Amino acid sequence: MGRTSAAMAVFLFLLLSLFSILQLVSSSPEIRVLSAERRIDVTAPIARVFLTLKVENAGTSEVSEVLVAFAPTEAEHLAILKASVAEGKRKKKTYVPLSVNPSESPDAPNGAQLYSVSLRSPLKSGEATTVEVLYVLTHLLEPFPAEISQSEPQLVYYRDSATLLSPYHIVEQITSIKTPSNKVESFTRVDPASRVGSELRYGPYHDHGPYSYSPVIVHFENNNPFAVVEELVREIEISHWGSLQIRDHYKLKHAGARHKGVFSRLEYQFKQSVSGVASFRHLLMKLPPRVHSVYYRDEIGNISSSHLHIDSQKSELEIEPRYPLFGGWKATFTIGYGLPLQDFLFESHDGRRYLNFSFGCPLIETMVDDLTVKVILPEGSRNPTAAVPFPVDQHLEMTYSYLDVVGRTTVVLQKKNVVPEHNTPFQVYYDFNPVFMFAEPLMLISAVFLFFVACIAYVHVDLSIGKSS
Repeated sequence: MGRTSAAMAVFLFLLLSLFSILQLVSSSPEIRVLSAERRIDVTAPIARVFLTLKVENAGTSEVSEVLVAFAPTEAEHLAILKASVAEGKRKKKTYVPLSVNPSESPDAPNGAQLYSVSLRSPLKSGEATTVEVLYVLTHLLEPFPAEISQSEPQLVYYRDSATLLSPYHIVEQITSIKTPSNKVESFTRVDPASRVGSELRYGPYHDHGPYSYSPVIVHFENNNPFAVVEELVREIEISHWGSLQIRDHYKLKHAGARHKGVFSRLEYQFKQSVSGVASFRHLLMKLPPRVHSVYYRDEIGNISSSHLHIDSQKSELEIEPRYPLFGGWKATFTIGYGLPLQDFLFESHDGRRYLNFSFGCPLIETMVDDLTVKVILPEGSRNPTAAVPFPVDQHLEMTYSYLDVVGRTTVVLQKKNVVPEHNTPFQVYYDFNPVFMFAEPLMLISAVFLFFVACIAYVHVDLSIGKSS
């Protein structure tokens, strides 16, 4: 009888454990993608991907996040990742940004890296929502051939997948790739696939399981400027006497197919339609309105080949290096200008002053490998803090200029792999005692006063040697 009771107890325990496990499994969140539309733009040296995901909670418990997967190559070249959700309809539609963070993915196959998109409100069982995702990839277009002559166009490879890499089951999906022109040498066919003009279309594909991957290669012509700033050091100097001074130090490189053979200036000058089509000679820079005192120089001196266009909304500076840049060629130069302080320096509600300026590089459609932004605060500034809308490395250092006594606190912000989407405002807050504004004028007045005292003393002091009696 005792043995029978013990066996029944063990049986009931195992039955309850099995029931708990089944309940846990049945209540676990399960997401499936009803439709996925991916639009890839490779018309510029930077690859931009616009992804629209309609996801449904097919489980029984609430879901608060959606995972986005990247292949190891994409994750290595990922510059920025944004997500948003649309609210409202038609003309009243607005896009609300969502939080995106890296997610641990030890079980993801082939080294896939996951990012978690946090939804605004949990998705209940049976509900669906649409998430808009934008991500930018740099250094992903591979020149092939790697070397070209002066008169040859530039061809590049773009490698991706015809199907979306995702940790979820995808019911229906479409991928389109936009190239600069209809000059496509070849592309991998994964039926159904088609090409109309400069656009390749893969799909629609139906019912693909998690982490499906169909590699494709597109070989096409891309003669847009492959301008890459290897290093940009940007100095923003604040003066409470009414000006903001900007100095940008550039190390620019043409990152396209390397130039081979001899460069002919004569051929480049008289056959510009066919000679040097893969090179670039002009670059456009967007500057804030009301810019003044603009200069453009290099190690030799001032470069006069620039054009500045100013209106009430913006300023555009077109610069031309001393020589056209072909693949592998580099140029180093400095651009500086002044801005009215009242347009960028404000006072917060707690009495602190703060600078509101744009992060990133003002050159249009240009990526920066290594960006350093130095905000030089006025002498006497204390407790500086920076607010940047994305992760950056930051530290403090001291900068010394003329008439400085204790030096100027400098906030240094550093970021790698910067793209135009990083050109968003950032703020630097600090405390400042207005008494320090009079330090330099008092030093000048004191110096002039001491100089005149020395002159008076020199005039009235008899330094002649008299004859002894």
